Amino acid sequence: MAMKREDMEAREATLLAPWAMRSAESRGRHYSEEEHRVRTAFQRDRDRVIHSAAFRRLEYKTQVFVNHEGDYYRTRLTHTMEAAQITRSVARALRLNEDLAEAIVLAHDLGHTPFGHAGERVLDGLMEPYGGFEHNAQSLRIVERLEERYPDFPGLNLTWEVREGIVKHSSEYDRPLVRLFDPAVAPTLEAQVADFADEIAYNCHDIDDGLQSGMLAPGEMEEVSLWREHFAEARSRSPEAPFSILRYQTVRRILDAMVSDLVGTVEAGLATHSVETIDDLRAVRPRIARYSDEMGRRVRELKSFLMDHLYMHVRVTRMGVKARTVLTGLFQQYFEEPRQMPAHVHAHIERGEDKARVIADYVAGMTDRFALEEYKKLFDPLERV
Repeated sequence: MAMKREDMEAREATLLAPWAMRSAESRGRHYSEEEHRVRTAFQRDRDRVIHSAAFRRLEYKTQVFVNHEGDYYRTRLTHTMEAAQITRSVARALRLNEDLAEAIVLAHDLGHTPFGHAGERVLDGLMEPYGGFEHNAQSLRIVERLEERYPDFPGLNLTWEVREGIVKHSSEYDRPLVRLFDPAVAPTLEAQVADFADEIAYNCHDIDDGLQSGMLAPGEMEEVSLWREHFAEARSRSPEAPFSILRYQTVRRILDAMVSDLVGTVEAGLATHSVETIDDLRAVRPRIARYSDEMGRRVRELKSFLMDHLYMHVRVTRMGVKARTVLTGLFQQYFEEPRQMPAHVHAHIERGEDKARVIADYVAGMTDRFALEEYKKLFDPLERV
C-alpha cells in the first residue's frame, strides 16, 4: 500500500533527530492550502522550486565561467545540484529533514543575476538609489511574488521554514529582510547545513574548473594545504594515473574532508550546547554549524587562494567588465524607455509598481546569453530587434 503524507510525517517523528524540523510542525504557508495526499509540505516546496522558471534559467547563468566558454564548466544550475547532493548527505548523516534542507539549497540561488557575483555588484550599484539589490532578497522575491504558477496566489507559496532558510543564507542576520523571519533566533539546522553545502560545493568545483581551464596551475595549488595533502595521498595511491584523474581524486578527497569535519563538529556542538530540541538549537547564535578550528583555517586559506588566483584572474576580470557594460546599458535603456521590455513586464509599471524594481527583476532574471543578445539588439544597429 502506498505511503500517505500522514505515514511520512509519522516516520519523520520516529526517525529524525529531536532538533530536526518536522514537516507536520511547519509554521505553514502564507496562503492556506489543502495538504497533499502523498507528499509532505517540504517535499512540495522542493518540487515547486524545481518546476519554477527561475530554476530552469540557472542552466545558463554564470557560476565563474560564462556558459559559452565551454560545456565542462559549472553553471549556476550544476552548482546548485552539487550543493543539493552534499546537503542531502550531511542532513542524512545528522538525521535532519532532508526534504527541507534540499528545498532550501535548491532555492538559494534563484535570485542570482547573469554573470555571477560581478553581475550582482553591478545591479546593486544601479539600484542603490532605489533600495539596492541582493540575491538572497531576490530569491525570496521570486518565490513570494515573481513566479506566476497559481491562480489563487502569487509566487510559489512555500512554507515559512524554506523562506526563512533562503533569507538567512549566511550567519549575518542584520539585513532588513531578516527582520520578518525572527532575527533573534538561528535558522533550522537544515538551513545551516544548506549554507555550508553551498560553500563546500563551490570551493571544490572552482578548484576543478580552475585547473581544467588553465587559470590555475598545478604547481600553484601546492600553496594550499588542503590540496597539497590530498593530492599527495591521491598520487601515492595511483602513481601512474594522469593528472586529470589525480585532479578529480584530490577534489573528491577535499570535499569528503570538509563534509566529515562539518558533521563531526556539528555533533560535538550539539553536545556542548546540550541541544535537545529545535528551540535549543535556534537559541545557539550565530549558528551551531561550523568547521573545526583547524578546518576553518584551511578553508579560509583555500578561499583566499581562489580569490587571488582565480576570481581575480584576467579572464574573470574581463568578464566582470563586460557584465558592467551589458547590465548598465540594459538597465539605463529600459529606465529611459520601459516599453523596450516585453509587454507583460511593462504592465507591472503601468499597474503602479516601482519602475526601477521592475527593471531589476527583469534584468536579474536574464540568463547570460539572453542578456548578451538583448544588448546586441539594443545597441548594434545591424542587429535585428
